[in-house]
Amino acid sequence: MNVSLPFRISTLIFIRNHEDQLLLLRRNHMPNQGLWSPIGGKLNMDQGESPFECAIRETQEEIGLKISEKDLHLFAMISEKNYEGIGHWLMFLFDCHRPIQDLPVAIEEGEFSFFAPDMIKEIPVPETDRNSLWDIYFNYRQRFVALRANCIPSEKLEVYIEELQ
Repeated sequence: MNVSLPFRISTLIFIRNHEDQLLLLRRNHMPNQGLWSPIGGKLNMDQGESPFECAIRETQEEIGLKISEKDLHLFAMISEKNYEGIGHWLMFLFDCHRPIQDLPVAIEEGEFSFFAPDMIKEIPVPETDRNSLWDIYFNYRQRFVALRANCIPSEKLEVYIEELQ
């Protein structure tokens, strides 16, 4: 199914504290309003921003943590077709090796909390995160995987591995 929708490029950054709890943001805005997800944001494509530059910028802007490329591991790239029927996304997923201890203060985008990995299945997260993103994180964060996902709202979510290292 070819759908003419906007295509966006974004990053997600998975950050943990010293107790290995994951930092998540309860989003105030769409997409995923009211749901918990990792921090991240859209690339400034008009400035030629790379995914690494975007992850570094978003981490500084959202939680005040200064990091560099050395603190990040790009573990996945996923192309989501027709996400929620409103657009296509190319997302770069990063695992941040620099832990934080203190909970960041709330920002305009939402509030933060730490969650133990086994709590992820108990909290409200986007459906695509519950059905694919968290499995990708827990199974591939030490490696690299390229994926594509068909997210057509009326159909079952399908995720395909295109490359695995």
